[in-house]
Amino acid sequence: MKVLFSRTGPFFLVALITVVLTASVLPLHALAHEEPARPRIGLVLSGGGARGLSHVGVLKVLERERIPVDVIAGTSMGAIVGGLYAAGMTAGEVEKEVLRLDWDNVFASRVERRELSQRRKEQDFEVAPLFELGVGADGVRAPLGPVSSHGLEAHLRRLTLPARQYTDFDQMPTPFRAVATDMETGQPVILKDGDLATALRSSMSVPGVFAPVEVKGRILGDGGLVNNTPVDVARAMGAERLIVVNIGTPLSKRDTLSSFTGVTAQMINILTEQNVQRNLATLTPRDVLIAPTLDGLTAGDFNRARDFMVQGEIQAEALVLRMQDMKVSEAEYARWQAQRKARPLPKAGPLREVRFNGSQSTHPETISDTLETRAGEEFDVGRAERDLRRLAATGDYLRTDYRLERMPEGEGLVFDLQDKPWGPDYIQLGLDFSADTEGRSAFNLKLVHNRHWLDDSGAEWRNFVRLGSTPSILTEWYRPMGWQMPDGLRAFVAVNGGLQRRSTDVYTDPVDKPVLALSTVSRSLGADVGLTWRELGEVRLGWSNQWGRDEPELISARWQGVQTTQRWTEKGFRLRGVFDQLDSAYFPTQGWRVEGLYVNGERNGSDLSQAAKGHMSRWDLNAQAAASVGPHIFQVAARVAGATGALPDLPRYGLGGFQQLSGYAADQLSGQQVALVRAGYAVRLATAPLTRGVYLGGSLEAGNAWQRWSESEEGRWRHGMSLYLGADTSLGPVFAAIGAAQGVRPVLMIFVGRP
Repeated sequence: MKVLFSRTGPFFLVALITVVLTASVLPLHALAHEEPARPRIGLVLSGGGARGLSHVGVLKVLERERIPVDVIAGTSMGAIVGGLYAAGMTAGEVEKEVLRLDWDNVFASRVERRELSQRRKEQDFEVAPLFELGVGADGVRAPLGPVSSHGLEAHLRRLTLPARQYTDFDQMPTPFRAVATDMETGQPVILKDGDLATALRSSMSVPGVFAPVEVKGRILGDGGLVNNTPVDVARAMGAERLIVVNIGTPLSKRDTLSSFTGVTAQMINILTEQNVQRNLATLTPRDVLIAPTLDGLTAGDFNRARDFMVQGEIQAEALVLRMQDMKVSEAEYARWQAQRKARPLPKAGPLREVRFNGSQSTHPETISDTLETRAGEEFDVGRAERDLRRLAATGDYLRTDYRLERMPEGEGLVFDLQDKPWGPDYIQLGLDFSADTEGRSAFNLKLVHNRHWLDDSGAEWRNFVRLGSTPSILTEWYRPMGWQMPDGLRAFVAVNGGLQRRSTDVYTDPVDKPVLALSTVSRSLGADVGLTWRELGEVRLGWSNQWGRDEPELISARWQGVQTTQRWTEKGFRLRGVFDQLDSAYFPTQGWRVEGLYVNGERNGSDLSQAAKGHMSRWDLNAQAAASVGPHIFQVAARVAGATGALPDLPRYGLGGFQQLSGYAADQLSGQQVALVRAGYAVRLATAPLTRGVYLGGSLEAGNAWQRWSESEEGRWRHGMSLYLGADTSLGPVFAAIGAAQGVRPVLMIFVGRP
């Protein structure tokens, strides 16, 4: 061995060195041929209201081109689109959800009218529901935002439910950040953990539109005020290359700066554009900036969602060549997609509890029997959303949301409620004004005061004051009872009273001039017990006592009736029912309403004739329905009212006025019995500024008034018709109408509020 080594030693040493060098060089050579690690790609999505829907089109192109996204940072609408994508949804799923949303309901000022309690619905006939102020020891307080966020929050909650297990946004299928603004300090707030739906809602608290959100003790507003294109946030998440989508609203031109709202919007746009330009200036040649051309599309055009997404797709496709080096193989993209799938949630069992959180002024547990969600039953998102709407319909809350909370033995449902900071005393103002070409006019200023939650049962105090042509003061104390009843039935008691004065003209011949001007002053006091049935309506049974005085004025020589003041009293039991499912009080497109009143009692007075005293009964029944096909609206209505027994010496009921036999003046046809039928048609035109709808329509009406029902068989029915242009505004309904009827010349009417 020694000989062999000595003779072959140099050769053996050379061979050994060669083997070692080969073994060390080969791995290095093989590594040189491996694909380098791809850069970490960040997606930045800016805010911009409806313009942010363009982000969906960009996401579709990125998926089509197999460009993976490793981190996402977004602001406002960019946070919503980016957050849903980061939570595991695909671009196609986000697109589907965007297109199926009813954006009018998402951004409605309140829940749909048909879901309100009957007490809230009745107020719509007196004052516009959009104008509400708070009043308290510190004065009058305005709402924090004109648009309710209930619809937006409900949709965000539903869409983020599959990702509710992610309280750390770095653990989401794609790491994510949302940007908001601390409204107290003006500093940006980077939301990186907590509840995803709340984070998305906070980032989109648009000033002047949505109320800010309180999160962990901070009041958060729209992130666009301080960082609308969060490039720096994406880089802080480790992004090495960026795809930035900027859809911010451009600055307005001179012709839009002639109004307060135009100047205010421009101020916000200037602040936003400044921080956008600072961020865009930090982009490098390796980054890609996508700026869709959105001419003619505004931040409020949510109903043009498809147009926004198409424009985003077009602009992203135009820059595909710039992004080719970000593209990966089919196999690698498939691996990336597999990693993005959200962790499956454990199968949910029955809810361990249902509770309420956040409200300091109300006791929502008192209405828990009217909610559909129950402890011990499995969670159902549809029922939870309907319960949210019922809570929002009370009018007590700025925000209503829910969340599923992990518990030791399952999950519990928590309704998160935030009281209106301008409550619980609310005032609403209204206006009635009418004028026509016959020289008739009327004006009333109205104020409604509501005090909610006088006690733990939810007692309320409502006051109504009207000043002008028909002055009146009405008040009612209302208290729900705590009795548990089936199917959403709730009992209540109410005490009410009022004082009003009314002037009417009396006609003996509807086509002639009035023969009497009558002034009636009345007082009333009553008490009721009743039942409400969810949001459908209510029935009341009670006692009513009225005192009145009829004062004839400006008596014509042709008037042969009562010529002196008459004092009277009416007291007895009354039964009233109203069921209302109209979607609007004055411009209904769907639904129905039935209202009935029956009074049985005694009528007396020292100044009355013998025939006007004694036992009496009276009734008044109204019904209407509406249906629509596209913009076309069809309506029908009917009324019948009458009295028996002791009949007043002066007419009790009247017809006339807009759609009450149009063309005649109010109460131009009067008697102890009336009947009316009406058919109408309207078409909804394009929405005008400051309105919720503009309508062109008309009606055909038939009816009359009689002293006795037997006269209706002999007397002919009279006919009327109207043609109108109406607008649903924040002041209430506004109409310009032409009315025509038999025996009178056509009249042009203009009125605001109740006709």
